[in-house]
Amino acid sequence: MNESATLGQFLRYGLVGLASNGVLYVAYLVLTAVGLEAKLTMTLLYAIGVAQTFFFNKRWSFRHGGLHGPAFMRYCVAYGFGYMVNLIALLILADSLGYPHQIVQGVLVLLLAVMLFLLQKFWVFPTKTSLPTASGPIL
Repeated sequence: MNESATLGQFLRYGLVGLASNGVLYVAYLVLTAVGLEAKLTMTLLYAIGVAQTFFFNKRWSFRHGGLHGPAFMRYCVAYGFGYMVNLIALLILADSLGYPHQIVQGVLVLLLAVMLFLLQKFWVFPTKTSLPTASGPIL
C-alpha cells in the first residue's frame, strides 16, 4: 500500500476519531464533574466508543472487505490493550502522581489514537488478499 493510501486511511480514521472522541471526552468531563469516578467513567465511555467506531473504521477508514467476526475480534483485542494502557496510565499519573485526570485523559486520547491506528492498519484490517471476504451484503 502506498503512502497516499495510508494518508487517506489516517485522515478518515482521524475524522472518525475526532467526532467520536470529541463527544466522548465532553461526556467524560460532564460525568466526572457530576461525581462519577474517573476510571469508571473512562471504562463506560471506552466501551461505547469501541462499539460505535468499529463499523465506521472497517467500512470507511480502512475499506476492509473481510468478514466482520474475525475483524471485530481483533478490534476488541486491540481496544482491550488500549483500555489497559489507558487504565494503568490513569492509575499511575492521576492517582499515584497527582496529575489532573482531565489532562491525563486528554493526552491519552491522542497517544492511544496513534497506537490504535497502527494496530488497525496492520493487524485488525490488513490488506492481505488471503483474508476471507464476505460473499453477501456487508452490514
